[in-house]
Amino acid sequence: MENRMKKVGKVSSFLTKYIGIIIICFSIIAFFWRDGFAWTTSYTSVFLGVAMFGMGLTIKMDDFKRVFSRPKEILIGFIAQYTIMPVIAWILCQLMQLPTDLALGVILVGCCPGGTASNVITYIAGGDVALSVGMTITSTLAAPIVTPLLVYVLAGAWVEVSFWAMVISVVKVVLVPVLLGILINWVWGKQIQKISEVLPLISVVSIVMIISGIVAVNAEKILSCGLLVLGVVMLHNLCGMGIGLGAAKILHIEYDKATAIAIEVGMQNSGLAISLATANFAANPLATLPGAIFSVWHNISGSLFAGIRRSGEQTKEAYQEVTE
Repeated sequence: MENRMKKVGKVSSFLTKYIGIIIICFSIIAFFWRDGFAWTTSYTSVFLGVAMFGMGLTIKMDDFKRVFSRPKEILIGFIAQYTIMPVIAWILCQLMQLPTDLALGVILVGCCPGGTASNVITYIAGGDVALSVGMTITSTLAAPIVTPLLVYVLAGAWVEVSFWAMVISVVKVVLVPVLLGILINWVWGKQIQKISEVLPLISVVSIVMIISGIVAVNAEKILSCGLLVLGVVMLHNLCGMGIGLGAAKILHIEYDKATAIAIEVGMQNSGLAISLATANFAANPLATLPGAIFSVWHNISGSLFAGIRRSGEQTKEAYQEVTE
């Protein structure tokens, strides 16, 4: 049994590391085999809830100690997360005069908390993983109030936004599953620890199913406006990481912590954006598209950014060794 768990754990680690490539592969399959994945859109909230539950199972009470032990970096990351990405989203929508559905989708992505993939990418980049986890926990727990409020303020120019309906949606698909996962981990921590390596697989499968379903349902629309959305998404993501990194440098944050902040700011919980678009804006079906494309792109850009930052850290360490 233990050997099986180790094998599954290795598979889970591999799939988590290369989630961007996996999402691309399944998206291509879904594009051509639409009937095989279209059904998943009916369960978008369920899949996201499962992914959030999986995230909750990985959070220990000690993680909250980390949050309070480094309030400066956590606060900087939190403020950057909920200012840089929402503002950039709004500016891009205005400058590019996006249609209502797409503008709503881009703003939804910008107003969401950091995604769990950011923790994996931070690890690959050699960044401060504990800080990344702390920022993800903080922004996620604040999401039920902050995300609907930001969407209400920024998207109101395009569509009518029901603040309380969005609050309820975020509570149901994010807060409740995460808190339930944390509670179970607190009560049965030793048992959960035995399967800890497998837990990321839950989130990977859930996110892949969400994205594949959106691609299958919107295949024709992707052909007509996919390049436009991809361009906006790329600018949004790259500006987020770049400005996040710049802000960290201006505030004299250490290299590994600056890496974590930049990744956390640039990588959003796009699954939540898709879920909110599906549950609250049924009259705007294309609003799910930016979130789906963002899910693919931010894993690619995050991996490339991680490689650059890791190389920079290694170069910096080598230089210090020579000069000492």
